[in-house]
Amino acid sequence: MATQAETRPPVAIGHATLRVTDIVRATEYFVSLGMRFIHQSDTIAVLELRGGTHVVLRPTDEPIPPKTKAPFDLMVDDVEATRQAYMDQGLQPSAIESGTVHRWFTLVGPDAYELTITSSHAGKRAV
Repeated sequence: MATQAETRPPVAIGHATLRVTDIVRATEYFVSLGMRFIHQSDTIAVLELRGGTHVVLRPTDEPIPPKTKAPFDLMVDDVEATRQAYMDQGLQPSAIESGTVHRWFTLVGPDAYELTITSSHAGKRAV
């Protein structure tokens, strides 16, 4: 019998919400990072990540203070290649930093949110 560490976890985060002042611009930005477009209207946008998690963009009239950390980070398989791809798009990612578990860099996203892009630690496990 396979252990839980070897099988796909039975739960996932379904939705992460981000308030933005311009849904159209934020949608275009997140699609450029690699999210799949699902839906967009004046009051909501839904973008899909690997594993089926949705980032939901909702409007706000309140300005977001610069350098506010996004309430989620994005995880990629190859942090170096992803950083280079974002550089090629002119997104100006920070230098890669290293910690105990992850390597990461940051981007300034819509409404000057600080987005953290981290390396994956899933290895060969199904996620």
